Amino acid sequence: MFDFPEGKRYNTSAGRYRRLYGERLQKLVIDAGFSCPNRDGTVGVGGCSYCDNAAFHPGYSTPGKSIVRQIDEGIEFHRRRYPKVKRYLAYFQAYSNTYAPLERLKALYGEALSHPSIAGLVIGTRPDCVDEEKLDYLAGLAHGGNNPSGPVIVVEYGIESCYDETLKRINRGHDFETARRAVEMTASRGIDVGAHFILGLPGETREMLLGQCETISSLPLTSVKFHQLQIVKGTRMEKEYAARPEEFLRLGLDEYLDLVIDILERLRPDLCIERVAGEVPPRFVRETPWGLIRNDGILKLLDQRLEERDAWQGRLSGR
Repeated sequence: MFDFPEGKRYNTSAGRYRRLYGERLQKLVIDAGFSCPNRDGTVGVGGCSYCDNAAFHPGYSTPGKSIVRQIDEGIEFHRRRYPKVKRYLAYFQAYSNTYAPLERLKALYGEALSHPSIAGLVIGTRPDCVDEEKLDYLAGLAHGGNNPSGPVIVVEYGIESCYDETLKRINRGHDFETARRAVEMTASRGIDVGAHFILGLPGETREMLLGQCETISSLPLTSVKFHQLQIVKGTRMEKEYAARPEEFLRLGLDEYLDLVIDILERLRPDLCIERVAGEVPPRFVRETPWGLIRNDGILKLLDQRLEERDAWQGRLSGR
């Protein structure tokens, strides 16, 4: 079995940061007031069919507050749970956080980096919202966490699926080749690259989710996040699910954990796993089929199930 840190059977991003910096680096979610080309008419209107951004970020993160104020309130928010954490990552999460002129990006990122408790940036964006100039600027800030004296810089792309038919169905506004190109452009500059995928999008089967693992492993990614599809109130996805529920892969928690393990076994072992499930406040969804279990509880169950199955990340990857 691959020698994973912290006694785990998979490679965690938290473990990687501890190896590089000797401590936990906690993310603080930032809403800098960005928009999205899939909402303002540049690419499309209405956004992705599953999306309500308000369901995915905490109360301290609102665009009416300055970046520094959001950081200060975020530190207070996390201090109760992680009292030993000293340094943080400013996570520009809401909407598309490279979708602005470079000068505006420099000002916003610079404000975050000026805070004494901020060790770096995690920038969530779309694959169609980067270009050579923006990536050259980010590469100039630091080299993907490999330079301990400089800030951590991670660009995290919402890819969601490797299948073009799925991306079209959810109104994503780009194809998979766009995502591959953005990941390769970013990684070629020595910048850490993360990717986000949703498990359970309409029309996708268990076999398709396992089938895309080889493609994911072929990308020059540093880290990956997986979230189960959550049907958020008021979205087009909610209407689609109500009309055609049989086209959605809806799994109980035990079934979902087994799916995640099957995915982990097929991914290359050096790929850091940042998340295996997502949390949406109950008020945003019509049902909570897994109850109110939190992510830390899901991770404990995952560790137990990996032990029971004697499974580990990369076991079936051939790498």
